[in-house]
Amino acid sequence: MTHYEKVTREEIARRNYTEGTTRAYLRALHELAAYFPQPPEKLTPEQIREYSAHLATDRKLSGNSINQIVGALRFFYFTVLNKPWRGHQLPYPKKSRRLPIIWSPEEVARLIDAAPSPFYRTILMTLYATGMRRAEVAALKLCDVDSARMVLHVQEGKGRKDRDIELSPVLLEELRQHYRRLRRKPAVWLFPGGTRHSADTPISEKVVWHACREAAKRAGVNKPLHPHTLRHCFATHLLEGGADLRTIQLLLGHADLRETMVYIHLSKRHVGATKSPLDALSLRTN
Repeated sequence: MTHYEKVTREEIARRNYTEGTTRAYLRALHELAAYFPQPPEKLTPEQIREYSAHLATDRKLSGNSINQIVGALRFFYFTVLNKPWRGHQLPYPKKSRRLPIIWSPEEVARLIDAAPSPFYRTILMTLYATGMRRAEVAALKLCDVDSARMVLHVQEGKGRKDRDIELSPVLLEELRQHYRRLRRKPAVWLFPGGTRHSADTPISEKVVWHACREAAKRAGVNKPLHPHTLRHCFATHLLEGGADLRTIQLLLGHADLRETMVYIHLSKRHVGATKSPLDALSLRTN
């Protein structure tokens, strides 16, 4: 596996894929190697299909998770090993489409107020005010806060794409207070890591996840919450407030407008725009 891992890393580096993609691809390769007794290069398409079925029936993974693993295996066999297989021999399973859970603005306010520390509160406010992904928030630098133009710069977001997001005046004031609260003033990172937030490295994505989990426990709202939930809330609440889909697409950094259109199914402004035909019936009262 050491040889294959090295070659796979080289092929990924040539394509300038993100570190997250690198980890996902290598994890998929290691799990495949642990499942079969023979080396990966000796496996057949039939065995890969058997493995794909194992992921669904035994491990109970979602269609989207299996798709990610199959994508990693296709990259390994088609690109790294250059196998003369055709695409249909390693098919993608059909994706499941589930609507995300949305918290109301009042529930988001309860969540932010329930943050167990000012540091976590600032992280939650940043997630909701910008719709950024947790990795993007963790990697924010001081120079990304442009108060003159009132924008936040996202450098090398998903797909290594830069974008600008409008900077809320409320968030700007919170970020200034956050900076004043830090005992050791950072030179680079907006959210420095370390036990006292004094390291020369940024926080990890796990810190952002913990901020959401701990605040959700204290908020008392019976809904699941992940950092990405606040991204969905950001987009849905913008749409309900009258923002157009194209603007929301740019703010989220979606490559395809179809990704953004899911929020039409979540917006009360759109879902509630029509009345049920039941409301038009003249029914006898009991």
